[in-house]
Amino acid sequence: MEEVKKKVLISTNDVPQIGIDLLRAEYNTTVNDVNTKASLVDKVPGVSALFWSTKVKLDVDILNAAGPQLEVVAAMSAGLDNIDVEELKRRNIKLSNTPGVLNAAVADIAVLLALAASRRLREGQMHIQNNTWAPNLRWMLGKDLKGSTVGIVGLGEIGKAIVKRLKAFEVHKFVYCGRAEKPEGKELGAEFVTFDDLLSRSDFVIASCPLMPETKEMFDETAFKKMKSTSIFVNIGRGGLVDQAALVKALKENTIFAAGLDVMVPEPLPSDHELVQLPNCFLSPHLGSATQQTRSDMARLAAQNVIAALSGEKLITPVY
Repeated sequence: MEEVKKKVLISTNDVPQIGIDLLRAEYNTTVNDVNTKASLVDKVPGVSALFWSTKVKLDVDILNAAGPQLEVVAAMSAGLDNIDVEELKRRNIKLSNTPGVLNAAVADIAVLLALAASRRLREGQMHIQNNTWAPNLRWMLGKDLKGSTVGIVGLGEIGKAIVKRLKAFEVHKFVYCGRAEKPEGKELGAEFVTFDDLLSRSDFVIASCPLMPETKEMFDETAFKKMKSTSIFVNIGRGGLVDQAALVKALKENTIFAAGLDVMVPEPLPSDHELVQLPNCFLSPHLGSATQQTRSDMARLAAQNVIAALSGEKLITPVY
């Protein structure tokens, strides 16, 4: 009798082909073609593995619909804010993500945003579009990375990659904050400080930490008021780290100099949102890991985690 292949569901149809091909070679694999919760609930019953690449929240409803045979969820992302991690733990379902392979691409975006915001590229583009280009020696002066103090909120793998890149810009000092001091911080020449100390000392504040209950809207009105009026805020973590109304206020009132954001709330951000209109806010539509090679590597790793779990082997990149 032919062995019945285990079922795998890929949550969206825009996954790089390498991930789909790896799973189809081993399992009865379905690709969800409608990116809605209703479609996922309809297709998930009986699956042994979920390849999770959607912004839809993986919650109790979807897990109940899947059934007790679900063994593993492989997230094609580093962040897990769209997954009920505690519920997966309670059900003894394995969980993996794709850290590491996106570090370089996301760090590159952080540098891009820091430069774009500090050199007023959004405002400069608006002057060109509005035919108000009027250069003189004091026109459109920005801020330098050279000689600055850069604060990294969350010195994980991406945070470390950002520091390594910014060293080439002759930054004077790196400081960072987090749950605890890290040996890697000393190796990079970065000083461990409190969050408040980082805000008050930094010329550039870069958020690269995960979104958790304790980090939700940590950048609020109080935080922005503690920053220098000449400082640049960059967020490549998650939009939920920021109280966006407070950020809009800080940018409008020049409490801070400028901001560069790759993540925001909601996503996609409406074209009439206040952040879009501000000349001192440079926006990128969540392109952190959006390179062909990075996304292919993420899809491959997520698929390999599924294969490992369903073969009774250890996950390559387990979350717990």
